[in-house]
Amino acid sequence: MFVAKKKFMQECINIAKKSASKGDYAVGALIVKDNEIISTGETLLNRSTDATAHAEIVAIRKACKKLNSRILEGCILYTTHEPCPMCASAAIWAKMEGIVFGATYKDAKDKATKKFSWRQIDISCKYILSKGQPKVKLIEKFMRKECNELFSLSK
Repeated sequence: MFVAKKKFMQECINIAKKSASKGDYAVGALIVKDNEIISTGETLLNRSTDATAHAEIVAIRKACKKLNSRILEGCILYTTHEPCPMCASAAIWAKMEGIVFGATYKDAKDKATKKFSWRQIDISCKYILSKGQPKVKLIEKFMRKECNELFSLSK
C-alpha cells in the first residue's frame, strides 16, 4: 500500500534547508525503497552548470547508480516541491511506484518574488503522470504548510 510518511518528508525539508544554506533553492528530495532511504538530492542549479540539476533528478540519478539500474520499480520519490514536467517524466521513465510532494507549483508561483525567478512549464505533475505509462501513484500537498515555509529561504 502506498502511504506517505512524515519522517521522509521531514528529511526532505532538512535537505532543502541545507541546500538553501549553500546558496541554492530550498528544494529537497529523496527516494525510498522498502521503507528505506536509498538516495537524496538537493537542488544544484545555482552551484552547477547543469540546467537539469533539480533535487528530484539528482535523487533519481543517485538511486539508479546505487541500484545499478535505470528502472526504479517499487521506489517512492518524496520532494518538498511539486515536480516539474521534466522531473515527473523522469519518474515515469524510471518506472517508479509513486511521488509524494508538499508545496504545489502554484504555491511557488504565488511566492515568487525578486528573491528568485519563476521559470516553469504550466503543467501539473498530476497531468503529466496521467499521460504516462506505467501509472505512477501520487500523493499531493503532503505537509504542504511546512514545505511552503521553505520558499522564504530561497536565494
